[in-house]
Amino acid sequence: MPRVVVDVVLKPEISDPQGQAVLGALGRLGHDGVRSVRQGKHFVLEVDGTPDRAELERIAETLLANPVIEDVELHLPTD
Repeated sequence: MPRVVVDVVLKPEISDPQGQAVLGALGRLGHDGVRSVRQGKHFVLEVDGTPDRAELERIAETLLANPVIEDVELHLPTD
């Protein structure tokens, strides 16, 4: 059964308070080499048959993400 991964993150121009909190904690723990953190959502979908990219994009943009403030990245089995 093919697995499709959908990663959703806030667009770069949208403030990410959770990412900033993690970045601050990393600095306090001595991990000074990390320059930026963006938090997001990770979905794994198991699909029947050959994944249909167009259908998966519709699913991601209408249910899994808010396309106004979030970017979506699909990872299909051939990626």
